[in-house]
Amino acid sequence: MKAGMRKIVRRQRRKLRVRKRISGTAARPRFSVFRSHKNIYAQLIDDTVGRTLLAASSMDKAIRSKLTAGGNKAAAQAIGAALAAKAVEAGIKKVVFDRNGYAYHGRVQELADAARKGGLEF
Repeated sequence: MKAGMRKIVRRQRRKLRVRKRISGTAARPRFSVFRSHKNIYAQLIDDTVGRTLLAASSMDKAIRSKLTAGGNKAAAQAIGAALAAKAVEAGIKKVVFDRNGYAYHGRVQELADAARKGGLEF
């Protein structure tokens, strides 16, 4: 197995280990984060019915126009703030944070901090 694949497999194992314990409900949805090299994505998920309630990404036209790049810390902050604003508007204040196997560092941390500043509790 190549080194790049090993890294992906390790992240997927961490993800599954965390997902065994974390689940989102309609009252307290799961705040899921996905990051690629070029973009970052976040969504609020109700796992009881398997539905995405809200989503934001650096690919959204309104957010993309304000950013120079979609995969950096500034983009992560913008996504966190945008999703928090949507959630508060929809009446969602408390969430369960799912870092999706990524280290709580860098872009993931910036996104979480921005969401907290925007009014989400986790």
